[in-house]
Amino acid sequence: MSKPLILVTGKNGQLGWELSQLAAAYHSFDFVFLGRTELDLSDNLSIQTCIEKYRPAYCINCAAYTAVDKAETEQAMAYQVNAAATGAMADACRKLNATLITISTDYVFNGNGTKPYPVNEPTDPVNYYGYSKRAGEQLALTNNPATIIIRTSWVFSSHGNNFVKTMIRLMKDRESLNVVADQTGSPTYAHDLAAAIIQIIQQLEAGNKHYGIFHFSNAGITNWCDFAKAIATEAQLACNVKGITTAEYPTPAKRPAYSVMDTGKISKDYGIVMREWKEALHDCIHLLQSENKS
Repeated sequence: MSKPLILVTGKNGQLGWELSQLAAAYHSFDFVFLGRTELDLSDNLSIQTCIEKYRPAYCINCAAYTAVDKAETEQAMAYQVNAAATGAMADACRKLNATLITISTDYVFNGNGTKPYPVNEPTDPVNYYGYSKRAGEQLALTNNPATIIIRTSWVFSSHGNNFVKTMIRLMKDRESLNVVADQTGSPTYAHDLAAAIIQIIQQLEAGNKHYGIFHFSNAGITNWCDFAKAIATEAQLACNVKGITTAEYPTPAKRPAYSVMDTGKISKDYGIVMREWKEALHDCIHLLQSENKS
């Protein structure tokens, strides 16, 4: 009997890469990983053709347009990748009775909250990137009832471009750094999110099926400045990190001031346990350091 096939898009991004590292340990599934060269997200027809070719049981969409500031001016491209392509994947999956798992963002919220956002909190994005991701959520849910949307935040990994790796690089060259201290959120180790997604698929295979929107991040709340200080401590870098306001560091796209999400639903429905972000950060930096030594 053939194994269920898991098709993963965005293989070169943080989450896609982390999934590829985990895949070998899960012998009850076959995996196919696609990047930009194998899957053209600008062409909805090619997305349909690709999914029909592989006929997956599960499609994990890790591909995204994530340049938050550029999205303000490259709106057509951001919408195509984050919304239209996601909708096309959902439609293609529905025709095969396949489940779509697609990744969204804390940026769908306006950032005016004061307590963790539940999954049913009304969305109100403050930038075009958030708008395009929300549109992708809506198209996915409309086009395929068997869709799981996982909103996540402040993603980091030992692979790819992210805040942790940027801070380590800058801290090695500078005696001090100014980092925004008035934006609050929860970091997410892409490795932990990848493991959670595989756990969800195992539960779906066992008949525990819950579709719709979920939130996932590591446990604990911080701000970018304190996150940077924790990185300096963990990486043993003597850089003085100073907190500044968002107003002192203007960007083309507005950022939400508060983007902590309530992860209770993914724990309740799928038994996912969130570990503390500082513990996850320790593992990530340890991995980075061991890679640098080898």
